[in-house]
Amino acid sequence: MNMRPPEVAPEAAAAPAPVMSERRVALLGALLVAVGPFSMSLYTPAMPEIVQYFGTSDAAVRLSLSLFFAGFAVAQLVCGPLSDGLGRRPVTIAFMLIYAAASIMAVFAETIETLIAARFLQGIGAAVGVAMSRAIVRDLFANEQSARILNIIGMILGIAPATAPIIGGLTMEFFGWHAVFIVMAGAGLTIVTMAILVMKETVQRDISRIQPRALVATYRQLLGNKHFITASITNATTSGVLYSVATVMPFILIQQVGLTAGTFGLVMLIQSGSYLAGSVALRFLMPHFGAFRLVPVGLGLTGLASLLMLILLRLYEPSVLLVMGPMGVFTFGLAMITPAASTAAMQPFGRNAGAASALLGFMQMGTGLVGGVIMTLMGDPVHAMATVIPCLGACAVVSWMFWLRLDRKSPNPLSQRR
Repeated sequence: MNMRPPEVAPEAAAAPAPVMSERRVALLGALLVAVGPFSMSLYTPAMPEIVQYFGTSDAAVRLSLSLFFAGFAVAQLVCGPLSDGLGRRPVTIAFMLIYAAASIMAVFAETIETLIAARFLQGIGAAVGVAMSRAIVRDLFANEQSARILNIIGMILGIAPATAPIIGGLTMEFFGWHAVFIVMAGAGLTIVTMAILVMKETVQRDISRIQPRALVATYRQLLGNKHFITASITNATTSGVLYSVATVMPFILIQQVGLTAGTFGLVMLIQSGSYLAGSVALRFLMPHFGAFRLVPVGLGLTGLASLLMLILLRLYEPSVLLVMGPMGVFTFGLAMITPAASTAAMQPFGRNAGAASALLGFMQMGTGLVGGVIMTLMGDPVHAMATVIPCLGACAVVSWMFWLRLDRKSPNPLSQRR
């Protein structure tokens, strides 16, 4: 495969006539991409209870979440390219069946080791959601239209993490933590049904794309593309924060602040509601400024939130306000970053959209995994949160500055479009 510099084609020539409407793509994309956050948010309220049930340590239960991230991250590198060669629909169905089967395995887990294995398999199955949602958008739409659809997906996505902690907390309190995984299994089977009945295929089947030599060449091209790398780092170091803090948030709010599992779910509405509010704000602002010009606003908000955590969580004892206030500001800003950053990363790669989406998701989840592991190793979850998040926020600002410099040298710069 020849290496070619990224070229941004005119929007009208970027994709064939869509086989699905913007609305259908947005709804399907939101349903798919919500699987990962939904699985995480349902599970986190039950983590302290699972520690007691199995008579194990906090670290062991945090490992179950970390391995979910690991399976999620690594499997994207497989399911993305597979979908380029075999099609989006069959790959989606296969991986979501893995997710549903792993959820049932978790229901009947008799040891913490079995539960950890089930969570790892769940991560593998859930990986298809993020990879397919962005790939399908890139198959059919480009530029500002792509950012607009990803924004709609973000608005709908804000609802899933908002409701999942409540569902998870209340389900656990009334029916026990096993029921949480029954809900996950039902969600997986629902997505399989939707993929069969509603999803249209958006790529031509081409086995040559998944031959080892072709895969190596594709990933080499992606990793050698500075536009892709800088935009992906911006996306990963902001979105990855949500996955990193998931490993410590229940232990801060439930064990140190003293919330119940049900109350924890309600408090997490601040984070999810802020993301939804940021997505709505972006929806209204995009027609006037364009998605790419609003990224610095989002980065300014995530930077402010990082600074608040760095200072306040070191000076005062943790409380709901001190923890969730900055997180609300961060997620509001994040919603203004993700659509443009994802579009910028994938724009040059129409033919290999699945692989590009997979690597983008791998970097995002990998950042969350590394951040979560570092937080766990640091011991004190509050100190860890006040250290790791500001570091990730600083990396996001630097990487986007590099992307802007590259983009302005392009023939048709995205950052100048409205």
